[in-house]
Formats: sequence, C-alpha cells, structure tokens
Amino acid sequence: MTRSNEVRVELPVLDEASLPAPLGPTGRTLRSFPVPKPLKSHGPARIIALCNQKGGVGKTTTSINLGASLAEYGRRVLAVDFDPQGALSAGLGAQTHDVTTIYDLLLTRTKDVSEAIQHTSTPGLDIIPANIDLSAAEVHLVNEVAREQILASVLRKVSDDYDVILIDCQPSLGILTVNALTASHGVLIPLECEYFALRGVALLIETIDKVRERLNPAIQLDGILATMYDSRTLHSREVLERVVDAFGTNVLETVISRTVKFPDASVSATPITQFAPEHAAAEAYRQLARELITRGAVA
Repeated sequence: MTRSNEVRVELPVLDEASLPAPLGPTGRTLRSFPVPKPLKSHGPARIIALCNQKGGVGKTTTSINLGASLAEYGRRVLAVDFDPQGALSAGLGAQTHDVTTIYDLLLTRTKDVSEAIQHTSTPGLDIIPANIDLSAAEVHLVNEVAREQILASVLRKVSDDYDVILIDCQPSLGILTVNALTASHGVLIPLECEYFALRGVALLIETIDKVRERLNPAIQLDGILATMYDSRTLHSREVLERVVDAFGTNVLETVISRTVKFPDASVSATPITQFAPEHAAAEAYRQLARELITRGAVA
C-alpha cells in the first residue's frame, strides 16, 4: 500500500542574529560592556564608598578586585582601608604595623598623606592601610569640630593623583561610615544574595539620604552589586529578583557568583585578576569595571 498526498514542510533556517538576546541573572538582556579607551590624563579622582552595614557581603573582595580591574584598564586607583579589621590591607599584602595608617591621618592633621600610601603588586593600584587602631578613632573624633568631614579633607590632598578612590567601609553605620559617605561622590552597595542581607538595604539607603540632605548634597547611589550569587539555589534567584523589583536599574547588571577562588586569592594576598586571570570570577570583576565606566561612575 503506497502513501499519497504527503506534505513536506521545510523548516526555516534560524539566523543567530535574529534570536532574542539571552537574559542575565538580573532578568535583563545579558550584554558585554566595551573595553574603555585609555585616559589621556589622570585626576581628579571620583571617590566611591563601598558600604553595607552587614558584614560578609563582599565589600573587601569587591574593593580589591574592582580596584585591580580598573587598574588593568589604565586607571590610577587608590584603595582606602576604612575597617579596623584591616582585611583590605591583608588582601593586598600591605604593611600595617610600624607604618602610617589611615588612623594617623585622621587624628594628626600635620601628617603627610603620601607617607601612608603603599604600592601594591598590581601596577596602578595603591592603598592606604588600616589596623586595629582605627577602632579607637570613633571615640577620638566625638569632640572634633566637623568630625564628619575629616576623611574628606585627607583625601582631598591626593585626589588629583588618582582617577578613582575606593573606600572599603566597616560593617556599621557609625561615625567612620558617615565620614566615608561625606567624602564620597558615589556609593556602591555590595549585597549578598541572601534574605537577611536584603533586609538592611533600605536602612542603608535611608542613611545615604540623610547624608545627602545634611552633609554631602552631591552623593549618589552608583549601584547595588549582587554578590555571592549561586544560580543553583532558588533562594539566590528569588533574592536577586526581589532586589531588582525593589531597586530597578540601580541594580548593576554584573553579578558576582560564589566561588572558592576568592578565599584562595585572599590567602595569596593578590587580586583574583592576577591569581586566576582566566577564571569567570576575574572576568566578572572586569565586567563590573567596564559597567561602572560605561555608567559614568568612573572616568
């Protein structure tokens, strides 16, 4: 028995260019930001505070690796360790004992800022270190006139030498953090993709609004950076979705995923861009640097 009236349907050949662009973890079109052009001149620096009153959300990791990535793109970067725990200093291999630290600069106006600046293993990335002495600064600053503006006066002296200054804040909203916000042009909020980290963001943004109203009218939110993201867990995906729903385009497109490479790089006291330059985490921080430059947060 033979078949008759067979219909042959030819499926169209799909052109990759006609396919919709893939979506990233934030639910927006996944795009790659262009490599920035070299700068013809340097300074004055744009000062960015990396701030979140919750600890363990990736502030120091971001300060180290964002600074190294920006330096790779020819930017002169100064990282300021503003946390008494000194994790940023340790992560960049800086000396913290028997040297001038940020504590000395805050309390002794006659100190030369250049004495405190140390070069790191990454060309173009310098650091002002901190140690446990900084924990006493809040007590000493209580009776100071214009105590909220002391860090601003310190950084003003070296601002022309750099393109960006990154301040790694301690996990609190005390006088040191207010000093950092008063000195800054922008705020970058690293946010762990975890429910309890999400709860404190509204309080932090409220603090930024108060600083803008009373101390620093020019400060703005440069972005919320999702960190420690794990695409395998529903919890991470739901938290990131809620953050995007609440803050919209203030959430950066770049997302930093969780990986064991970060603690390994910390132990070696080098940025991940040097420790594992081909790793996805290193490329994520390069992408973050390019996104901030594209947004105008960095020159």
